[in-house]
Amino acid sequence: MTRVKSGTTAHRRHRKIIKAAKGYRGLRSRTFKQAKNAVMKAGMHAYAHRRTKKRDFRSLWIARINAAARPLGVSYSRLIDGMSKNSIVINRKMLAELAVNNAEAFKAIVEKIK
Repeated sequence: MTRVKSGTTAHRRHRKIIKAAKGYRGLRSRTFKQAKNAVMKAGMHAYAHRRTKKRDFRSLWIARINAAARPLGVSYSRLIDGMSKNSIVINRKMLAELAVNNAEAFKAIVEKIK
């Protein structure tokens, strides 16, 4: 059986990891062993944070809606309850967008549910 050397394959694999670790500090961007660990950890964080990003944005929208609704004399929970009772279907993202950029449209929605 012939001997198979994995020099070019290993070098290509190492290069790929080192390239992914570009911009990392210290040996994490230069040596394969540290770079491999750093890239693996970065991938884990990226996976987790793609999920927490959704939670973070939802809580931001709720805070913005609540902040805009309070001066109009209604709390966030009463606003959402009133919207569901009056069959007004606007998601929180769009409601927060209206609250920030189009105050009169948001006020009209609040007046409709009062």
